[in-house]
Amino acid sequence: MIRAGDSVVNPVTDERLVFHETSRDTGGEYCLFDTYVEADGAVAAAHVHPYQTERFEVLSGTLGVEAGRDRKELAVGDSVVIEPGMPHKFWNGGDDTLCFRAEVRPALQFESLIETMFALAADGKTNRRGMPNAFRLAVIAKHHFDVVRLPRIPHGMQKAGLAMGAPLGRLLGYQPTYEAVAGELAFA
Repeated sequence: MIRAGDSVVNPVTDERLVFHETSRDTGGEYCLFDTYVEADGAVAAAHVHPYQTERFEVLSGTLGVEAGRDRKELAVGDSVVIEPGMPHKFWNGGDDTLCFRAEVRPALQFESLIETMFALAADGKTNRRGMPNAFRLAVIAKHHFDVVRLPRIPHGMQKAGLAMGAPLGRLLGYQPTYEAVAGELAFA
């Protein structure tokens, strides 16, 4: 479980999150953390948070962000708000380490999703983009369906696919959450 002060690292996407306030601290209202992204680092995939608002404020470096059809680069002091249902992705738009403060509101199971995906990457259980195999992903996505979805596939179709894929993933032994075993998911 992620706590305030913890740092989690995704060695595949070159992201490090340092949590300042967690859902536990805020009664589920939000979580607040700094995201560090190394040069050439990026979030694993474009995605949608159906019920959460995200706010990013650049503290250092250049944040490349695509939200809907709007693509831009943000500098220190700039911020962007991503409303629920808005497809988005982000990346380091410069050559130096990027740092932006992120707030996710409400928190829901965001921290659980991050802990799971980062731990899988730390243990070498993802592809080069940071995504696990399809059956494991189906189990995780079904469990976290209120937190994250794919942007281009209608949600009803995603639900139908997960209804078939997740049970197969469970039969293969995959769980909806994952804790690092071999790798080092850094909890400072």
